[in-house]
Amino acid sequence: MEFRVLELFSGIGGMHYAFKYAQLEGEIVAAMDVNTVANAVYVHNYGSKHIKTRNIQSLSEKEIKKLEPNMLLMSPPCQPHTRQGLQRDTEDKRSDALTHLCGLIPECQTLQYILMENVKGFECSQARNQFVEALERAGFYWREFILTPTQFNIPNTRHRYYCIARKDRDFTFAGGKIWEEMPDGGTVDQTQTGLAQIAEIIEKSVSSEFMVPDDVLTKRVLVMDIIHPTQSRSMCFTKGYTHYTEGTGSAFTPLSPEESHRIFELVKEIDSNNSESLKSKEVIQQRLDLLHQIKLRYFTPREVARLMSFPEEFDFPAETTNRQKYRLLGNSINVKVVGELIKLLTYL
Repeated sequence: MEFRVLELFSGIGGMHYAFKYAQLEGEIVAAMDVNTVANAVYVHNYGSKHIKTRNIQSLSEKEIKKLEPNMLLMSPPCQPHTRQGLQRDTEDKRSDALTHLCGLIPECQTLQYILMENVKGFECSQARNQFVEALERAGFYWREFILTPTQFNIPNTRHRYYCIARKDRDFTFAGGKIWEEMPDGGTVDQTQTGLAQIAEIIEKSVSSEFMVPDDVLTKRVLVMDIIHPTQSRSMCFTKGYTHYTEGTGSAFTPLSPEESHRIFELVKEIDSNNSESLKSKEVIQQRLDLLHQIKLRYFTPREVARLMSFPEEFDFPAETTNRQKYRLLGNSINVKVVGELIKLLTYL
């Protein structure tokens, strides 16, 4: 089958890369997103032929029918469902686009395959119920998953909700549950040895602009998630990475765990011998000098892109700032995980 793919909430093109990863015959017939910075990145990598700066709520049944898509790939706004947000679900205006699509899906007869990605927590939402009801009205068979890249030998944790749906035939694996592994045995045992190490995605030469600044080292270093080259993990990178310290992603040190542990013990010794309010300038500087030895830095946008399985040819336009790059990557998808699900959607 020749696939005609409609990519909605297209961002920087993660779904496009996932479709390429799945090695299926076909093309992206249109990609739509309201974010002009994300669209500029999409154009930089794929050209301007199919990208449209559009509010998805303005998309009509007539327009979709004209495109004749048989596959819909989408990653709607996650903010209504995030743990950090207000979790207003369908009452959040950012849910309006998905609500609009739920009305369109049963009317679009050419659609045969759908894949949707969202944050963990979406599975408990009213928006999810609304989406599943739309799939059933349209005659789709569907399955749900919560998966993370570490299950695919990628040293990064990013639990996400996925739903795959198709019309032509039911799936060969059971429904009525949320799968937390691939049913075809495609996920790896995360307890086994030999998993990919962080060292494999690290750039050889990194600018000093990515070093963790002194004020963060002084005040926040003890709450940072610090990763060493031989480790096979990293935290989920969010759009707030480098702007906020805690819970937005890991930092990297080239030192061994033993060496950095030795330095941190010396830092803790200084802290225990000197109360915060009575630390002299000399003690503060001594503590900072020790922390400098850890050579702690942020992961670069290229390294974060690698952890999200974007190919090496993916790039940002010269005018994109690092802050924008992190925001865009934080809002994107893991290409390999989605690519494997596209294979599952179309094969099994």
